[in-house]
Amino acid sequence: MKQLIDYIPLLVFFSVWAMDERAISIAGYDHSIGGVFSAAEFLLAASLLVYGSLFVYQKRLDKFQWITLVAVVLFCIPTIIFRNTDFLKWKAPIVNWIFATIFIASRFFGDKPAIEHMMGHAISAPKEVWYKLNTMWIFYFIVLGAINLAVAFTLSEDLWIKFKVFGNLILTFGFVFAQMPILAKYIEVEDEDEAAKEKSA
Repeated sequence: MKQLIDYIPLLVFFSVWAMDERAISIAGYDHSIGGVFSAAEFLLAASLLVYGSLFVYQKRLDKFQWITLVAVVLFCIPTIIFRNTDFLKWKAPIVNWIFATIFIASRFFGDKPAIEHMMGHAISAPKEVWYKLNTMWIFYFIVLGAINLAVAFTLSEDLWIKFKVFGNLILTFGFVFAQMPILAKYIEVEDEDEAAKEKSA
């Protein structure tokens, strides 16, 4: 559910970008809707609305949501002001590399790696498994950042935006799915333990 909520601003971004550009008048002020710069405006507004609502409802945002929100603000505003998509193209690579840095730092600060903080409430696995997964996520974020950078600056705007909205999601789901064999036995053990307890009761 959380991932779907986090994805709303990107869907808004894509929807506005895909529109044919048109001028609308609001209170006597003419404004263009459609295209990448208009989409950046809507991405900024949707992110502030979504994460602002989450903050009001939850009384908090997790660190990854804060990083995403701050990145949207920092990269969308100069994109809109200077009419230059290069600013926005750097958002995904830098955010992914920040995530990688957090996962690296979690190995040396605190009692749990970052991935265990995220998934440990649902799965009980040995510490070495969490460190292995954490390392995998570090490499994933580094590589995904590099892929986003290459796509943004070597391919067309059309392919860049489609990759930004859908490609990242597909790659991440695929990466998460690839980790299931590592975690499956711990999920199954947990289920078996619960079944044994029920039988003994």
